[in-house]
Amino acid sequence: MKLGAFSISLAVKDIKKSKAFYESLGFIKFAGDIEKKYLIMKNEDSLVGLFEGMFDNNIITFNPGWDQNARKVEGFDDVRKIQKHLKSEGMTMITQADENTKGPASCVAVDPDGNTILIDQHV
Repeated sequence: MKLGAFSISLAVKDIKKSKAFYESLGFIKFAGDIEKKYLIMKNEDSLVGLFEGMFDNNIITFNPGWDQNARKVEGFDDVRKIQKHLKSEGMTMITQADENTKGPASCVAVDPDGNTILIDQHV
């Protein structure tokens, strides 16, 4: 299964402190807006999303159709195909993509330990 770019989305308490911390690890701003309380930080192929006040827990994120530079890739597995597979494996789905649509969509699953998995297709 081709899940696309991987990142971790962190629920942070103070985005400015978190930005400074990740910059000390060599991350630079890749996307986002600190005034809107979210940033995507990048260090080589590693992506960390910083989100202040947007959600309660950290989220593991996959972006089908994107590489680590948010560029479209060919030959990816559509989120609806991934969702169908996850459901067939008995995975608990929190939200689901409409399987009768095409293009951007997302679904959310939970792993056995309660970790949120977001599969977020932008293309």
